[in-house]
This record gives sequence, structure tokens and C-alpha cells, in this order.
Amino acid sequence: MIKALSVCLALMAGSVAAEDLKLAVTTSFHNSGLSEVLLPAIAQDTGITVHLLIVGTGQALRLGQAGDVDAILVHSKPAEEAFVAEGYGPHRREIMYNDFVIVGPAHDPAGIADASSVAQALTRIAESEKAFVSRGDDSGTHKKELSLWDASGQDVQDFGTWYRAVGAGMGAALNTASGMKAYIMTDRASWLNFANKGDLAVLFAGDPVLFNQYAYLPVSKSRHGHVQADLAAKLETWLVSDAAQMLIDGYQIGGEHLFKFNAD
Repeated sequence: MIKALSVCLALMAGSVAAEDLKLAVTTSFHNSGLSEVLLPAIAQDTGITVHLLIVGTGQALRLGQAGDVDAILVHSKPAEEAFVAEGYGPHRREIMYNDFVIVGPAHDPAGIADASSVAQALTRIAESEKAFVSRGDDSGTHKKELSLWDASGQDVQDFGTWYRAVGAGMGAALNTASGMKAYIMTDRASWLNFANKGDLAVLFAGDPVLFNQYAYLPVSKSRHGHVQADLAAKLETWLVSDAAQMLIDGYQIGGEHLFKFNAD
């Protein structure tokens, strides 16, 4: 069953009439807490009440393909480009980025902290067969993780019980990893906003391939005539504005910035 959570945060300004828009976003974006900052500002500046459907990237794209949302905000470039190429969206607009990190037990039983690359870090985990939690939910994070295993010469189909695919969002997967004292790949924003860290710590980061770009894709009105294309365009204009840049670049947890605005 698809687990979707609808979130509505609205703050009306003056006499601007409220207008509703459905936006599918990733669990990692929601877990970061940034939506709680952006949505009231969007409502105040544009009059748009944004209703979030919080799912993995794969499911967000499927909601867009079905015309069940007006736009999506996700982080898996190859899947996004396919979405546009197949006519489900008119374009893809990059908004902001952060990075992925690998966290695990602070004593680092697989010895990944001094790895020279993420490929070497993952190889050490696989060869030592230390517990690793995968989201396993066709999300952008899951897609990225699978591509990194593949690039390291590892086939997840050959893994034993040490590799646990939980089929859950980022928060639930992190909770599982914390309980198991296991390794896991997560976006930095979700990690910084995660309360139940337990014995886990960031052990590997900084490889350029861990770059994590978020992009906005409106759903095609020519394919689904009922979608709120005008509101999706209005929201896109706001997301690339100076107001959005100030909020995105200014968002911090514990003194650390979670995202970097890079819309053109």
C-alpha cells in the first residue's frame, strides 16, 4: 500500500484568494524539515496552498504520470529526464542540492571511514558482510544506492541476510539502521534532522558522486487536462526566486546548512 501523507500549511496574506496545488515530494525532502519553512512562505507570497504527497521518487513520478498531482519535487535525474522525454512533464527545473553520506556504527566495524571513494567504502561493507539497511522503496535515495553498488562491482542480488531492504521512507529506514547498529546511505538533510541517531555517526562523505540534486517537474496539461498548470508555473516562479533562495540557503540544523540553492 502506498503510504502518502498530505500536509497543508497555509498562511494567507491580504485579500489573496487561496488556491490548492498537489505536489508530490520525496520523504527525504519532508524529513529535512524544509517544507515547514517553505510552505507558509509560498502561501503568503502566492496565495497557493500546497498539499504534499510524501512518497519515494519512483512513486512521485508515477503519481505525475497518472495525473494525480500537479507537480513533483524529486531527486533522481535519469528518472526525471525519462519522465519529460515520455511527455509526462514539459520540463525539469533544478532547484537545490545537498549530498548523500554513509552513516554507521561509530566504531565502524567495516572500516569505511578512511576509504578513498564511496565504491571502496561499499566494497568494504560487502566483503565484511556488516549489516546494511537499504530503503528498498524505489526512491531517489534507493536508486542512487543501487547505482553506487553497481559502480563498485557489487550485485545486491547476491547479498546475504546482512543486506536488509526495508521498503520504507528515509526516517523509518534510519530508525531501522539505528536499532540494528547498521550502515545506511542517507541524504545529509534527513540525517541532520533525525533525532534517533543512537550509536550511528557519519563515517563517509565527500565523494563527488554523492551529489544530490533536487528538481521540480510540472505535470503536462496536454496529457492531463485537469492539472493546475497555471498554479504549477506560479509555484515554479516562486521556487527560483530570491525569496526561495534566502530560505533554502538559510535553513540550518545545529549550525549546519542542509541545502544549497542552485536554480538558474
